[in-house]
Amino acid sequence: MIFAALKRRNVNCTPREINHVTVRSRRILQPLTLAVVADLHDGPAEDVLPALRGCDAILIPGDLVDRHSGGYANALAFLDAAVQIAPVFYAIGNHEWKHPAHGDYWPQVLRRDVTVLDDRFVPFGGIVLGGLSSRKNPKEPVPFVAEMAARPEFRLLMCHHPEYFARHVKAHDIDLTLAGHAHGGQVRLGRQGVYAPGQGLLPRLTSGFYEGGRLLVSRGMTNATWAPRIHCPCELIILHLEGDNGQGA
Repeated sequence: MIFAALKRRNVNCTPREINHVTVRSRRILQPLTLAVVADLHDGPAEDVLPALRGCDAILIPGDLVDRHSGGYANALAFLDAAVQIAPVFYAIGNHEWKHPAHGDYWPQVLRRDVTVLDDRFVPFGGIVLGGLSSRKNPKEPVPFVAEMAARPEFRLLMCHHPEYFARHVKAHDIDLTLAGHAHGGQVRLGRQGVYAPGQGLLPRLTSGFYEGGRLLVSRGMTNATWAPRIHCPCELIILHLEGDNGQGA
């Protein structure tokens, strides 16, 4: 594989960066452009909707809602707008599971034209798309990842927690895993983030590519913690998947 390239809880982080990233593989038989909307945390997203137009699909690797605020109006408004633009695929993060209105929110999501990937995968556009859900016990086995890795197509897995990669994904032939959750480390000193949930102080997996290009971590779309973001802007990733004429992975 070849690869290129002071807020408080539930407060929109704007302006957001729109970052274009290209991944190439011999398994990609037709080009795809995918928008990666991570960690929106029920923030408004009107500013990025124009950037989604022209994308083949919109991927949500978890935390579209914010369990601390308890609301989800902006999340549903985003889904309503997004499904008018492109197919939407939604993996489950920790804020979805822990949201106090979980029982009310999910039925409304499922009534919309959204594909929820809860520990499963589906074919799309010549690749397979999967979603590894946030879980109460992150050490429990996840058999579907091995099943997905056995597919001949390019395998793209959404996994909200980058710290899950080592345990659940690394040993399997998954071409690319998309994660969020780390919020870029909140405060960045050069390339080093200061803190990320699940990783603690000086986290390793916060922004960009890791594991030889197999793991791509978004800094997220909105801040949802008490801590400020410093030198750590929110981002929308536009992911371009391209073939490489048989020269890559």
